[in-house]
Parts: sequence; structure tokens; C-alpha cells
Amino acid sequence: MSTTTGPERTRVPGRRPFRRGWFIGASISLIWTYPVLVELWQGPSVTGNLVGTAIIVVFAAVFMATVPYARVTTSRLRRLLPTVVLFALSLTLLPWLGTDIRWMWTFVGVAFAVSAMGRRTTWLFVPALSALSFVVGEAMGADAFSNVVNSAIILSISIMMFSFVENISTLERLRAAQEQIAELAAERERGRVARDVHDILGHSLTVITVKAELAGRLLDAGSLAARDEVTQIEQLARGALSDVRTTVHGYRGVSISGELAAARAALESAGVSADLPGTTEQVPADRRELAGWVVREAVTNVIRHSGATACRVRLDGRSIEVADDGCGPSPAASTGSGLTGLRERVETSGARLTVGRGDLGGFTLKVAW
Repeated sequence: MSTTTGPERTRVPGRRPFRRGWFIGASISLIWTYPVLVELWQGPSVTGNLVGTAIIVVFAAVFMATVPYARVTTSRLRRLLPTVVLFALSLTLLPWLGTDIRWMWTFVGVAFAVSAMGRRTTWLFVPALSALSFVVGEAMGADAFSNVVNSAIILSISIMMFSFVENISTLERLRAAQEQIAELAAERERGRVARDVHDILGHSLTVITVKAELAGRLLDAGSLAARDEVTQIEQLARGALSDVRTTVHGYRGVSISGELAAARAALESAGVSADLPGTTEQVPADRRELAGWVVREAVTNVIRHSGATACRVRLDGRSIEVADDGCGPSPAASTGSGLTGLRERVETSGARLTVGRGDLGGFTLKVAW
């Protein structure tokens, strides 16, 4: 999104167009040095006039470099350097221009305004420069009207450029924030897809494995029931493929009633006694999908890892609990990718997940909301 250009300073994509716009605008504004050149060349010394012209060329180059320099310089004191150099160069033109060097101070004020010196500092410096121009003009007997006009130009143009740069900076920060939000949203979506695919495939492949083993035993025994098991395996595989497709597109929905029905079939196929609730009406509507994911992940772990002979699911209006009589919790139980994904899902919804040993003697997983 951004690249670092110095301590605590980044360059965002919006800065390049602004820099290009600065070069265009600054080039056009340098037209106002033409009257200065005309007045300078009215002097009798060609050598002196060439030296004065060279000073104005350097002045223009420093002015053009003000914004690029300010945007790669982290130190406020260093960002002041172009303003100081421009003011010093304007003073060197005194032998040719006299008090008319004040017309060059508009560039000095603009350079300060675009150097990101801060609102308070800018509002102190620019009026002070404008007042200095007026005082110098009055002291040297300049025309009163032109003196006022010059001071007003310095003040108005410099403040206008400061406001413009402030708006550009705000826009850049908004763009950077939008890009960061987009990255976070993409990361969150990747996490959602990864979690859902794990949960869906983990459950479906576990059931398919169990049924394939059962079908194999039935085939060895010559039982006709093997055909039914193979048919169910095909249906499960097709269902898993459909689930993965809908998950990737963000349309995946899970219901507690559907997951309980699938859990009963999966547990019975694995030879695990299933003690499941007969109704899900007590589960709040906004918690039914979460409860479905809990049943899916917990039952998958029972079949895969527990070695249990019995599994029990309990529901009420505040929680869901899945317990078994298997080998119980292990150090790896709470760090597996399945439980990690489920914990993220639970915490995102504002609920709380706990795992441990239950009254059946095995593993217990409980989610409370």
C-alpha cells in the first residue's frame, strides 16, 4: 500500500499525481519572474545582468524542488531550507532590483506554505512576511498602492497554497486509510474462507472416510447394504463440493437443525451413540448459525480424535455443549486449526468458548453467549 521514505513517514500512491501537478503549476507561476528579468536587463553591465539572471534561474530551480524535497525530508528544520535559500537569493538581487525584490517574496511565502511546517507556524510566518514586505516598501518610499497589493498577494497566494496542500494531505490520508481497510477486509475474507473450507471439508471428509471404511467391511461381508453406503459417500462428496463452491462465493449458510441431523448420521456410521436434542427452538435466531458450526466442528473432532463410544449435545437459550466419553483433552486439542477457527468464529460473534474434561469422562466443548 505504501513505501517507507523515512522514520514515521510513508509515501502513498496519491502523492505522485500531486507532485506532477506541483511541477505544472510552479512552472506556470514562474512566468511572474519575467518582469523581474526585464527590469534586471535594463542595467548597463552585461556581466552583472548575466549574474543576476543566473541567480533567478537558481531561484526558480529551488522553488520547483520545494515540494519534492519536503516530501522526502522528515525533519521540519530541514524542510525549512528551500524557504531560507529563496529568501537569501532574493536579497542577492538587491543591487539590480532594490526594493522590488519584494515581488520575489510571494515565491518565498508559497515555498513555506507547501513545506508542511504546520498550521500554527504557517499562520505566523506568512503574515509576518507580508508585513515585512509592506514595512520595507514604506521605508524605501515605494508606491503605496503597489506596496499594499504586493503584501496582499504574498498573504493571499501563500495561504491559498497552504489550504490546498492541507486538502491534498487529507485526501492522501483518506486514500491510505481506504487501502488499509480494503487490505483488512481482504484478509478477513481470506480467513473466513479458510475457516469455512476447513470446517466443511473436515466434517465431510471425516464422514466420507468413516462410511468408506464401513462400505469396505460390508463389501468384504458380501452385504447388499454396501451399495447404500457407497451411494451416501457419493452424495456426501457432491454436497462437500457444493459447500466449498458456495463458501468461496460467500453464500454459505449453516443451521443448527441441519447440523444435528448430519451429526446423528455421521455418529451412527462411526459406531458412536448419539444423544442429541429433539428440538432447537430454545436457541435464539441470531445464534442458530453459530450453534450449527459448533456442532459441525465438535462432532467432527469426536469422530476423528476421541475414540469415544458416546456423544451428547445439550442446548439451551444461552449455550451449546458437546461432550463425549473418549480419551479427553490433550495439549494439542486446543491448538488445532479446527478449534482455532471455531474460536475465532465464536469470539467474532461476541460469544465465549471453553474446552476441558466433562462429566462423561472425555472431551467437552461449550460455547456460551
